[in-house]
Amino acid sequence: MTRDIQAVVHVVDDDESLRTSLARLLGSAGHSVRTYTGAGDFLLNWQADGPGCILLDVSMPGGPSGPELQQALAQRVDALPVVFLTGQGDIDMGVDAMKAGAVDFLTKPVDRDVLLGAIDAALVRDQACRDARARDLALHASYESLSPREREVFAQVIIGRLNKQIAYDLGTSERTIKAHRAHVMDKFHVQRFIDLIKIAGRLGNE
Repeated sequence: MTRDIQAVVHVVDDDESLRTSLARLLGSAGHSVRTYTGAGDFLLNWQADGPGCILLDVSMPGGPSGPELQQALAQRVDALPVVFLTGQGDIDMGVDAMKAGAVDFLTKPVDRDVLLGAIDAALVRDQACRDARARDLALHASYESLSPREREVFAQVIIGRLNKQIAYDLGTSERTIKAHRAHVMDKFHVQRFIDLIKIAGRLGNE
């Protein structure tokens, strides 16, 4: 997975020997790794400064559990995807974790290829989320660049009103409306009416 900033696998487990083993395994597969002694350690030291995922134990004495950490992070827009790795899991726990958005729920001991496959899937999901956020930011920037009159025209165009109808409502010429409409299309970097409809839907759903 080639990125401008290398993704980091954050290993959160209270078992020191396992953390070391996992870090070595993931490092041998080309991943950058950071380790944490538990959920509390992660919350204190994690900086949301780049792509990655979390390889997370379920039960860690002396602090929040893995599912509790997952729940806390889910409130953040920059939450990293979670892969659970536990020696104490059961079917119900796994189902709950997956419903809460976990990429996978693995049990110890885990096959190397299975673990690496889950990590790759988590990193792919993280990158997809980051790409989507970048597109949304660009979309909002484009909307903010519209003039007040262009926003009025945009609002009328997306409900299917004709240029001459918009011109009548706004007290201007059809030629002027065509120019505003062209500016709106340019600022959103689209060429088709259907694309404006999709953009309006995305803006309206946020």
